[in-house]
Amino acid sequence: MFAIVTIAGQQFKVEEGQEIFVHRLEAEEGKSVSFDTVSLLANGDDISVGTPMLKASVGATVLGHVKGDKVIVFKKKRRKGYKVKNGHRQQFTKIKIDSITA
Repeated sequence: MFAIVTIAGQQFKVEEGQEIFVHRLEAEEGKSVSFDTVSLLANGDDISVGTPMLKASVGATVLGHVKGDKVIVFKKKRRKGYKVKNGHRQQFTKIKIDSITA
């Protein structure tokens, strides 16, 4: 059984027991969160597609907050002496999918 769910503005295909990284959530470690924006629910050959959403929910547990890899942003304009170098590290939350209920 799997579901397509929207978490923090992005859509994810999730299954029970799966661990995923999502954009930073305002939840403490060890707390349970639920997501109600389920677009698709599939259980074997039985597929339900929402128009636009289904009356289902996905329950998850927050495992921790981490930072992603550093991305270097470099800007340059040739022959003008303009160079800017910046770095960025995206903050993520690691969650474990506990249940998918329809």
